[in-house]
Amino acid sequence: MKLLESGKLWPIGVGIAITLVFCMGVGTIIVTSKADLQESDAYMTNYQNADIKANDFIKARIAFDKKYKLVYLTQQIKEGKCDVSYRLTDQNNKPVDGAKMVLAVSRPDTHKFDKKISNPVDKDGVYTFKDVKFSKAGVWDLILKVNIGNNYRFYSLKADTRKDQHKAVQEASSY
Repeated sequence: MKLLESGKLWPIGVGIAITLVFCMGVGTIIVTSKADLQESDAYMTNYQNADIKANDFIKARIAFDKKYKLVYLTQQIKEGKCDVSYRLTDQNNKPVDGAKMVLAVSRPDTHKFDKKISNPVDKDGVYTFKDVKFSKAGVWDLILKVNIGNNYRFYSLKADTRKDQHKAVQEASSY
């Protein structure tokens, strides 16, 4: 009772509140640092670089699309190994050979299965990545980077080992 009457209770309450807020902040940092968070795969780089260079990527895509057409050809991906193909033509539908391509394959929920594949087989404007391994059934992200001289473009889509992709995906998302 003397503590209440002496006016010393409020400084103790403020001290306890400050300590409690500090402990909650530290606890939040510890819990979130252990969480399995994944970085962005946009543009085959981390999200900080993608954010900084976003306008450059958009301009490059526009310049590329004025000269070339890129189409995803694979009928279906399946669990295990299969081929992933793209057709590259100019605006007059003439095949374009000699492009450099890199395909990044990943799962949307984890980076455990990520891989980058380069040097596809090129025949008459059809670029085929042979024996791409999809080690788990379900949805996969396919991000393709195409370079032709100074022109480049990223071509992204989601593919599913359980569905006929060609019916579901006629035109991939552009970013």
